[in-house]
Amino acid sequence: MTVERVNPPELSLPTGFSHAVVATGGRLVFLAGQTALDPDGRILGDTLPAQFEQALGNLLTALGAAGGTPDRLARVTVYTTDAAAYRRHAPELGRLWRRLAGRDYPAMAVVEVVRLWDDRAMVELDGFAVLP
Repeated sequence: MTVERVNPPELSLPTGFSHAVVATGGRLVFLAGQTALDPDGRILGDTLPAQFEQALGNLLTALGAAGGTPDRLARVTVYTTDAAAYRRHAPELGRLWRRLAGRDYPAMAVVEVVRLWDDRAMVELDGFAVLP
């Protein structure tokens, strides 16, 4: 099983994501959207970075329970209720990502939404991974 990250020189240099991810010979794991919920169903964190850290941790917990590791993430979509705040916090969010998930970046998108399921949630992450 291989996962190859493709970043063509004809496109802008990616920062914190890969332009394409090619996976062959593996199993797909689809990861449900994760917010900053704790095990009791309460949103943790009053800031976007705090909620991002919890949401990413939750996504990685689900991935780990399925037998995967962060380097197997092929695609992640980030939904945020405030894209401008996400952009302002991007350097800190990048540091959180690298600390929790490393530097093998999946293909990614950030999408601004009107609201998330839980009114207090500022960010949600979903995605899929390819496992051997």
